[in-house]
Amino acid sequence: MPPLFRNGDFMQNMKLKVGTRGSALAVLQCRNALDKIHELFPSINFKLIKSDTPGDRDIKSDLKDSPADFFTRDLDDALRKNIVDLAVHSAKDLPDPMPEDLDWFWLPWRENPCDAWIVPEGRSMVDLPENPVIGVSSERREKCALKRFPKAELKSIRGSIISRLEQLDRGEYDVMIMAGAALNRLSLEDRITEWIGLNELCVPSGQGYLAVTFRLGDERLIRLRNYFTKAVRFVGAGVGSENYCTYGGIKDIKSAEVCLYDVLMDDALLRFLPESAERVFVGKRCGDHRVRQDMITQLVADYARQGKRVVRLKGGDPGLFGRLAEETAELDRLSMAYKVRAGVSALTAATTETGLLLTRRSVSRGFCVMTPRAVGGDVAGVTNDIRSKLPLVLFMSVKVAPDMAQQLIDEGWDENTPASVVFNGGADDQRVVTLTLKSLLEKPAELDCSAPGLLVIGEVAKTLFKSGSGALHGKKVLLTCSKSIMDKAVCYVTDFGGRPLARPMIKLLPCDNIMPQLTALGQYDWLVLTSPASVNFFMQMVLSAGIDVRSIPRIMTCGPGSASAFKQYGIDPDLTPPMIYSAEGLAEVLTDMDFTGQRILRLRSEKAGTLLADVLRDKGANVDDEILYRNEFVKYPELPEFDIVFFASASAVEAYLEQAALDSLKGKYILAIGKPTAEALIAAGISCDCIADQATVKGAIDTLARQFSA
Repeated sequence: MPPLFRNGDFMQNMKLKVGTRGSALAVLQCRNALDKIHELFPSINFKLIKSDTPGDRDIKSDLKDSPADFFTRDLDDALRKNIVDLAVHSAKDLPDPMPEDLDWFWLPWRENPCDAWIVPEGRSMVDLPENPVIGVSSERREKCALKRFPKAELKSIRGSIISRLEQLDRGEYDVMIMAGAALNRLSLEDRITEWIGLNELCVPSGQGYLAVTFRLGDERLIRLRNYFTKAVRFVGAGVGSENYCTYGGIKDIKSAEVCLYDVLMDDALLRFLPESAERVFVGKRCGDHRVRQDMITQLVADYARQGKRVVRLKGGDPGLFGRLAEETAELDRLSMAYKVRAGVSALTAATTETGLLLTRRSVSRGFCVMTPRAVGGDVAGVTNDIRSKLPLVLFMSVKVAPDMAQQLIDEGWDENTPASVVFNGGADDQRVVTLTLKSLLEKPAELDCSAPGLLVIGEVAKTLFKSGSGALHGKKVLLTCSKSIMDKAVCYVTDFGGRPLARPMIKLLPCDNIMPQLTALGQYDWLVLTSPASVNFFMQMVLSAGIDVRSIPRIMTCGPGSASAFKQYGIDPDLTPPMIYSAEGLAEVLTDMDFTGQRILRLRSEKAGTLLADVLRDKGANVDDEILYRNEFVKYPELPEFDIVFFASASAVEAYLEQAALDSLKGKYILAIGKPTAEALIAAGISCDCIADQATVKGAIDTLARQFSA
């Protein structure tokens, strides 16, 4: 387990040896990728080592007949011999499956994945004969070529990109199909004659991506991968109806990029998936296992290593006969992060809703749940001897746990039998204390807690899900931002393997006294809104008042976050600086603009300053600077324990200090969304450990993840 906070030397001045094929394309794309990684992690340096592979030495064999590791074998061997620490490949060249002693991940930067038609210099597609000689290197490209040119002569083409272009220009081919990404990376995009759309020619999922391979278990590369991958979400879909999937589960589904789903669930849940999300059916029924469990487990891990946000949607509750442990065990083996969300199982739906109550005062104090099936489907029986070895779960038992332990030991249970107490089960501040029956007898201080607890006794009580993977290593992150951006903050912290503790410190309340300005929108030349919250308040007030959205004047925002909020309502702002994320930054952009005689409506939080309005007035504008919403502090009976705190505004800093002592931040890692927030912390006597590179929620959590990956 890594230390609570980075000690500053894990990756300091680290030099990694990087293997790559020796072709001009391979070397160029490798260097470009390493430059981007170095920009993110300046303390990591790289030494490039070139190597040939069978695919480089043999340029005559047809690729359709080549072995899976044709372009990776020698680099794989270099990894095994410690000649290199990692290798960079075109992702589509990786063998499937990968060798068991090697691990991998994709880098997020993708070139255009489409293939393209290339003709000799000085010619065009209309110059081609009816039966052209077409250079192809795969079956999918052959099919595309014959669909376009049914009478074509297909001819295999091999060699480097430059070599293939030379063969084409010498007249050995009339036209060829090639990955456009290769030409773009070599700055040869002018050789692309015509792009082939994905609807005409599908491409391998890895085309356009680069992949990193490394020795299985190399902690340095695992730490690096943690930044480029997202935590897998295991979501219980509930049983029978979408109504039994939790609200948290539906939020996970809404954020999915890939969803692997079972047959034992309501397909109506799939409507919550984004349109762009990939849907993968992996359902199994008794006696019909078309997709084997090992294949499902591998798919989950592979999609996660591709950098996708994976939701594994499992019927019922995944922890009850759902083979959850098999899928999480593979991620544990790879040190990859995941989050498990329970669902409503048939156990509760079929009993609680029908009146078959499993617990009823004076009738039943508990129940036994098991399956008569053994591994492989054999019948194992349900005898008393078998039942006596099942885990024991006790509700409302923490205060009398020592008495319960004594009773079990007196009954013949081994005093070293594991026992765990789960406090606040299912809540974000859930805590697990793992003991034994013998230690329970001693009334340990860990059990002196007012929170509700569940006592689990048996062999299962010693095994917990691994929580230290991902860039944030399972650290508890207190999120103080408002509800309007909280879902995003929770999502990004979860992506990086952190434990989000959502505690909004401020509540945003609209101000109704601006309705006269809203009903007169058509009289203004510009509307200025500089936060997603202000956009949402504005649009909700406009729509609820029945104001014609066509009366909204030209819109000015301070960055992509606010612009994105407008786009959710089908509106594109007219002025959005691409890399400025504050009203102050927007003011700098406006210094060269003239607003003489123009009427401008600036809507803001009561906490926002008048700087932007003052700048616009200096530029000749007539500005109505109005307060759209006000901040109200939110107080909690107590705050949960945390490792990191994220302050998303100066108001959140004030609200925190209203209910917690300054000493409560001692030893905590403090992240600020931007300079104004950092200045508020400093003014309060608090040292800020990290300021976001970009003043957005995503920018802040990305910056935090890099700090903990380094």
